[in-house]
Amino acid sequence: MHIVDIISKKRDGKVLTKEEIDYLIKNYTNGNIPDYQMSAFLMATYFQNMNDEEATFLALAMRDSGDIIDLSKIPGIKVDKHSTGGVGDKVTLILGPLLASLGVKFAKMSGRGLGHTGGTIDKLESIPGYKVELPVQDFIKQVNDIGIAIVGQSGDVAPADKKLYALRDVTATVDIIPLIASSIMSKKLASGADAIVLDVKVGHGAFMKTEEEATKLAELMVEIGRKSGKKMTAILTGMDEPLGHKIGNALEVYEAIETLNGQGPKDLVDVTVEIGAHLLLDSGTESDFETAKIKLQEALQNGTAYQKFLDLVKAQGGDINRLSQPEQLLSKNTVEVLSQKEGYITEINALDIGRAAMRLGAGRETKDDVICLEVGIDLHKKIGDHVKKGHVIATLYTRDKGVKEAEKLVLEAISIGDEHKRLQLIKKTIK
Repeated sequence: MHIVDIISKKRDGKVLTKEEIDYLIKNYTNGNIPDYQMSAFLMATYFQNMNDEEATFLALAMRDSGDIIDLSKIPGIKVDKHSTGGVGDKVTLILGPLLASLGVKFAKMSGRGLGHTGGTIDKLESIPGYKVELPVQDFIKQVNDIGIAIVGQSGDVAPADKKLYALRDVTATVDIIPLIASSIMSKKLASGADAIVLDVKVGHGAFMKTEEEATKLAELMVEIGRKSGKKMTAILTGMDEPLGHKIGNALEVYEAIETLNGQGPKDLVDVTVEIGAHLLLDSGTESDFETAKIKLQEALQNGTAYQKFLDLVKAQGGDINRLSQPEQLLSKNTVEVLSQKEGYITEINALDIGRAAMRLGAGRETKDDVICLEVGIDLHKKIGDHVKKGHVIATLYTRDKGVKEAEKLVLEAISIGDEHKRLQLIKKTIK
């Protein structure tokens, strides 16, 4: 088997076999195939695409390039979720403790943020002392003991995907659905969960801008997971405005704490409960979807979900005393952004809000950038809300970096007019 033959086969639009894809990934990972030849293959794939079977073979080959986490020592069905990335998306911080409080085993490896999308691990690191790295045996023991662990992705999980993604990033071959799907699913399949819900974001602040694109990606990821023996569900959720009100690492922990105490914004609660209900059914904990949603809502209101969050933070070394006053996690420097006119908010461009938070230091332009955990944006209004001229529509939490630029981006992101509308948040479910 020769790499040039595989490149030319894909260039000509032909379907690759499992053996050819396995050869490609194995030899690229171990250094036998150089970047220039893999770049040629990626560009050929970009123009000729892959079918579902090829994408599945690619996901499995990347999964098998490194460690596969064995969770068999955790009794019962282990669940996980993945978001394709959005602005203000702190669902994992709420969903994990919420499910664990109802007896579901939540064993999650999460990533860091890059670009305008935040990472769960960065958010958890804004809690003083929280350890994001655990040996696998300690990870498993913690899930057995308290029902939940959330850690950073191991450097040995799907190393082929890390290497391939870095190359895609510099060869303009990131945004093709089979490569996105196989990249995401290689890590999910290696992480060991039995049931997975995918939250596929669609809109201004998402990688998938249209519902058609998001549906194709969701269907392919569900198909890959099913062929690998996983229980799979995908939901399409809107990202034409940020999820919740707070954007930035410590700010999102703050809003997660509010939500776990029954005081969360409706859109954030709705998405979390929708995902949670599917996982309650897949875990065998509940058999009726509406009953599952009611139980999740009750756990948010009665304090059991918040207590499980405290258990998680304490188990991983975090200072739970700081969580009783989460505002202490935030920067003390604030700037108020005032409305320039009166009317209804007709648009909040999530991408521009994410960029504004990045300018303040809350996100990374490159993987090596150092972020500031205590800065970000608190949006006081949602689409459909009425505002008066001169009223505060957002508060910037700053460290004297990028303030003017962030303020300008926020004002440009928020459109005010006469139309009173609300967005559809949960657009589609794919099983």
